[in-house]
Order: sequence, then C-alpha cells, then structure tokens
Amino acid sequence: MTLIDGRSGSGKTELAALLARRLGAQLVRLDDIYPGWGGLDAGSAAVPRILAEGRWQRWDWALGAPAEWHEVLPGDVIIEGVGAISSASRPLADHALWVELDDTTRKQRALARDEYYAEHWDEWAAQEERFLARENPRALADVMVDGRDVEAFSLEWEP
Repeated sequence: MTLIDGRSGSGKTELAALLARRLGAQLVRLDDIYPGWGGLDAGSAAVPRILAEGRWQRWDWALGAPAEWHEVLPGDVIIEGVGAISSASRPLADHALWVELDDTTRKQRALARDEYYAEHWDEWAAQEERFLARENPRALADVMVDGRDVEAFSLEWEP
C-alpha cells in the first residue's frame, strides 16, 4: 500500500499513474472520492476506511451525489490525492510519498488541466492549508519527490 500526497498541481496524479502502470498496482484517486469542491477532509477521512474495508464509493461530480461502490483488489494499491497522507492513514500504509512543487507552477498546471478549477482554486487552496497545518503530511512521508520530474522518479523508485 502506497500513499501519494502533495498540493494540487504538484504532479502526484501523474506519478501515481506511472507507478501503477510500472508496478501493476491498482490506483485509487481521491479526485473520484471527494464529495465536491469542499470535500478535501471527507476525502482524506475515506483513506483509512478504504484500507480497513477494502472498498470505496465514487462521487458523481455531475450529479453532486454518491455513486457506485468499488472494491480494492488484492495486491499493490496506490491511493493518490491531496489528503492521502494523514495521521490516521499513514500507519496503515507501507509507503508514503510527498510530491513537492513551487506554487506558481502548481497553479499553472492545475488550471490548465481543468477549466472549472479556476473558480474553486482559492476555496481548495484554503482547505489544503488547513489540512497541511493540522496533519503535516510532509513530515509523515518517508519519501520526498520533486514534482518537476516525476517520470524519472517513477522509473527509479523501488517500494
């Protein structure tokens, strides 16, 4: 079990996809779980439940409602997203990776990826700040990843 966390636009989604492909791991994305733009804490709280129960429920962003359930398959699993590493989830995982990138580049990446994100950037960033202050996921991570070159890291890292 590997947790990948970092602020929005840092490169954690790309890193997780690369590692999942390389390692043959199942990928669970918190973007599929957050209950809307105000749901960072709820997404983070879902991580220990996913690890304990072996399943998670997708959030339907278009309908603004919970959707179908998904099973966590046996084998390697990567959970990726802001809030993946917390004091509740870290003891349940084998590895925790924090992806770091400067604020300007993060914002440019995030807004280029999602046209709807611009109107929610400040709300989401405020949630990130509160989460970082409360949980300090950087300190809980056992590996720091430079978000400028997640591809090189993904080729070298051995869990």
